[in-house]
Amino acid sequence: MSGTTIGAPGSLRRYVHSLWLLSARDLRVRYATSFLGYLWSVLDPLVMSAIYWFVFTQVFHRKVGEEPYIVFLISALLPWVWFNSSVGDFTRAFRKDSRLIRSTAIPRSIWVTRVVLSKGIEFLCSLPVLVLFAVFSGAHVGWGLLWFPVAVVLQVVLLVGLGLLIAPLTVLYTDLERTTGLVLRALFYASPVIYGFANLPHPFQFLGLVNPLSGIFTLYRVGLFPDQWHVEPVLSSVVISFGVLALGVLVFRRLEPAVLKEL
Repeated sequence: MSGTTIGAPGSLRRYVHSLWLLSARDLRVRYATSFLGYLWSVLDPLVMSAIYWFVFTQVFHRKVGEEPYIVFLISALLPWVWFNSSVGDFTRAFRKDSRLIRSTAIPRSIWVTRVVLSKGIEFLCSLPVLVLFAVFSGAHVGWGLLWFPVAVVLQVVLLVGLGLLIAPLTVLYTDLERTTGLVLRALFYASPVIYGFANLPHPFQFLGLVNPLSGIFTLYRVGLFPDQWHVEPVLSSVVISFGVLALGVLVFRRLEPAVLKEL
């Protein structure tokens, strides 16, 4: 990428150091004036999970998911929150720090990866919610839990690719910020969060296969719900996620000069 000197001695170390500093700054700013601080990383998904659990177990008679449903729900809701908040921040990643971006020699891609890292840390901090519900509800843990870190890596790949696409495009086409918000609302219900991939009617399973979140959420869930394992969405997610990353790198390289002029 333009402005990136990964091949130079020490440049990768500087990139990682700068990435960590910017991500840590994001987290400090986010919680600096908050009385509860870190606890918001737990309370936000906890409240969301409680609402969805109430709606889909007490109000409606659901025919999707597995028991304990609250664990089934949280195991996909937490990574969804990471995905949703990251994509939302991508739309503001460059304009938020436009002066700093123009005045420093830091590779501009770092403004994308720092969002993925900071939101990823919040995701990891929210995992005690899943652990507690799994313990108290008597959920069974299997060897499929080894797929959990694979899911994290795959989600990072997908998010970085999307960030490299969305961040520069929203600078050049500002309407994309609102469009992205609308797409995310629809994508929540089009992704297997409140249901599983197998619950999709046969005519719609193709849509599940082209949605990379289907395979990623499958990998998150399979350690607690082995029946959720389906190889097709997982393989599709791998191909699509790395394809999005490759496309993101290509688009970012081509649009970076135009973005700098616009900023």
